[in-house]
Amino acid sequence: MKPNTGFGILMFLVIIGTFLACKDKQRTAQEYDVAAFYWPAYHYEPRAEFLFPDKKGEWEIIYNASPKEKGHLQPKIPVWGYLDEANPQDMDTKIEAAVEHGVNTFIFDWYWYEGEPFLEDCINEGFLKANRERMNFYIMWANHDATTYWDVDNPRIDSVIWKGGVDRKQFDIVVDRIIDKYFKNPSYYKINGEPVFCIYELNTLIDGLGGSEQTKEALDDFRRKTIEAGFPGLHLQGILWSELPATISGVPGDKIESQDEVLAFFGFNSLTNYCWAHLQNPAGDYEQWADAATAMWSDFSADFSIPYFPNLTVGWDANPRFLFKADYISNPAPEKFSKYVEQAKHYIDTHPDQPKLITINAWNEWSEGSYLEPDTLHKTGYLEVLKKAFVK
Repeated sequence: MKPNTGFGILMFLVIIGTFLACKDKQRTAQEYDVAAFYWPAYHYEPRAEFLFPDKKGEWEIIYNASPKEKGHLQPKIPVWGYLDEANPQDMDTKIEAAVEHGVNTFIFDWYWYEGEPFLEDCINEGFLKANRERMNFYIMWANHDATTYWDVDNPRIDSVIWKGGVDRKQFDIVVDRIIDKYFKNPSYYKINGEPVFCIYELNTLIDGLGGSEQTKEALDDFRRKTIEAGFPGLHLQGILWSELPATISGVPGDKIESQDEVLAFFGFNSLTNYCWAHLQNPAGDYEQWADAATAMWSDFSADFSIPYFPNLTVGWDANPRFLFKADYISNPAPEKFSKYVEQAKHYIDTHPDQPKLITINAWNEWSEGSYLEPDTLHKTGYLEVLKKAFVK
């Protein structure tokens, strides 16, 4: 009987395709979830062309940076070159390196200004088209004002381009977009089946929505819509820093006098930090700065009734954004960073009742000097530290 070679070839291709798909998905299976914040500013954004006329996004200030004093290590030079993160092929390079080295989740900074998304092509055109379910992602709504610190020709940082606060109508548009466009993606990060949504500035959210009661009502409605979309609930995550209020006004019958009580009132489920620069002044030696920041973790564990997920920060130097010299961290290095990676693992291991999630600032905050992506100084050093710690 003549063999059906066409059928055999078809079956072979199916088997190979299934193997590769499973191989991709298996890369995210590890004991700890390692989530790196992702700053999506390295692609062409038409609304930002007045800031970055080279049409390469914030890469423009990276390759034009210069030292502010003797010994100041600028500019930072990426080993991969100035990739276009809205290009799926370039994003594939990032995803492949991330999952190989134990970073199985990106937390995308996400923006909404004047009724429109901002810097969203990085996710939609780059990440979602390249990912193929190799790694997870979730959204941090970076709802701060957009100020002129993005404009290197203007040293002022208090001049607002776009306001970060939204009214209830805009909030509802944002919620519907987030649920439909991101929560329903199979790679969206969930805790106990609930999609995680992080809010950067709770104060700004409250101000925009008109008060505490209005904000609670809006978040309750967000939770209801998430359940109606087929999920068991919504996991709200807060960023712990000065923009997380310790008191709120206008709540009849409630005496709220701590950040923990504020979070409970709004129904938040967890906390993390965005970076150590929010906790300790980013100046001087890396280890002294890191020791001071990580020493605060035990207080966070004691002060809050919801899980605190430890944050690691690679470094800090935001001078490419300024004409004046700003404080910066000196002497960061992968071998120093590894000490705090182990501390984060220890924190998670001694909190067995909470998910094993660690956040990192950042995958690519080149303009703030805090990035895991390889540069010409440390090469893949930071990624190798994570691979040793998290990849079995």
